[in-house]
Formats: sequence, C-alpha cells, structure tokens
Amino acid sequence: MFFEDLSYKEKEIPQTILGYAPFMAELYFGHRSRLYLDDLYNSPQNISEVIIESYNHGVRAINLVNDDNLLKAYDLAADAGCEMKVIATIGKSDVDYLNPNYEVAKEVDWDEDIELFSSYDCPLMLVDEFITDAYDWRLTSKILSRINDAGSLSGLVTAFPSRTTDLLKDNIDMDLFDFYMIPYNSLSYMMDISAFNASQRQEFIDKVKGLNKKIIATRIMAAGVLKPKEAFTFYKNVDFVDAICMGVAKVEEAREDFELLKEY
Repeated sequence: MFFEDLSYKEKEIPQTILGYAPFMAELYFGHRSRLYLDDLYNSPQNISEVIIESYNHGVRAINLVNDDNLLKAYDLAADAGCEMKVIATIGKSDVDYLNPNYEVAKEVDWDEDIELFSSYDCPLMLVDEFITDAYDWRLTSKILSRINDAGSLSGLVTAFPSRTTDLLKDNIDMDLFDFYMIPYNSLSYMMDISAFNASQRQEFIDKVKGLNKKIIATRIMAAGVLKPKEAFTFYKNVDFVDAICMGVAKVEEAREDFELLKEY
C-alpha cells in the first residue's frame, strides 16, 4: 500500500511522503514537542538519520518547508545518497499552530520559497494551510499561478477539510491546482468534524471526491494517538486517497512503521 509512484501530468509523485512535523517540533504534539525540539529540530544530523532510514525502507519523497535546520538535515541525507522527490510546502510561517494569526501568515515571503524549491527535484508544491485557511482567495490564486509558472504541479493544504472543501468551488478557479492535502484518520482527530460515524464519514468522503483532485492524506496516525497498525488497517478500506504524508520521530520508528506499511 502506497509504495508505488503516482504518474500525473508527466510528473512522478511517490505515494508515501515523509512528513516534516516531528522534525519541526510542531506544537500540536503537546509535551512531545519539547522532546522533538531538542532531539530533532536542534540536531539536523539526527533528522538526517531518520530520513536515511526512511529511504532505506522504501520512502522516496519528503515534505519540506523553507527552514534552515530542516534543509540542512535533508542535504546531509542527500549527500549520503538518499535523494528524494521533494514535495514542498510554500509559505510556511512561524505562526502558532494552536492559535494562528492568519494575517501574519499571509505576509510570509512565499515567492522566495518557490524560487528555492525550484532548484530541487520538486514535482509538487503546496500552499501552506495557514494561507489556504485564511480564505484570501486572491492571494491563494496568485501563489498557485506562480507555482504553475515555475513548472511544478500545485496544490492546497488545509487544516479544515470540511469547511474549506465547502468553500473552494465558489471562490477559486479549480483549474489552478491538482492536489489537495487534508488531515484524515479514523478518529477525525485534528479535523473540523465533531463526530465521525459511518454516515458522516461517507458524507465527508463524497464532498472531497467531488472536488476531483488528487488527495494527499496527512495526520493519518492522529499525531500519535493511533498506533501504526490501527491507522494502516483503517486505510485498507480508504479508496479516495492517492498518497499519504506521515512523520516519524526516530530511526526505529522509521524502520518499524514503513516495514509495517508494506504489509497492507
């Protein structure tokens, strides 16, 4: 499951993407964020070792943002021979994930990000969720157009897959982008859905499928609330997701999680 490449518009997108959240010590990990800050973000060599182990177990793509420590870690891994396809998130800012200021997020130098990642093997660039979910459609459209002009496929990231999906068709030219990254897990954790019974889940799936975009699922393990086996078992019956993006925080996790994923 998810160890093939997705061929789309003459680009090859690996279906399993290594996420950056643990590497960046995102605050939604709670008490683990402090551990990730010390063990990973402040130690690019440690991050590179996790990237290398992920590569050794079949992962051929990584989600990157314009951050010096993260890029240093990837360069160390690439120098060791494990160059991956880069799925770039454009416009990542220092906005507090738990209490976001969308106006501040919109001020980030996204054009610099596009220029930077154009020098990588980067088939796909995604607009950061804090820009997408600010609902400044003119700005979002401008970034998507600039990505397209740079020669990469383009897409959106959202933290609110229900609300944002409802708004897209009436507010943006849907031909501007091809990919849509959304949180999706069996608990509806970090999704803007209060409950997730069978009928609600199907309603959500139909809504997302109605966009006719390539779907990348993230937070598939609900930021560590779910065990890998639980998450992967759930995904055996998911047929609308084209790729997954998942983070791992240790070399051992990379080895165990990606080998387990191959069994599904």
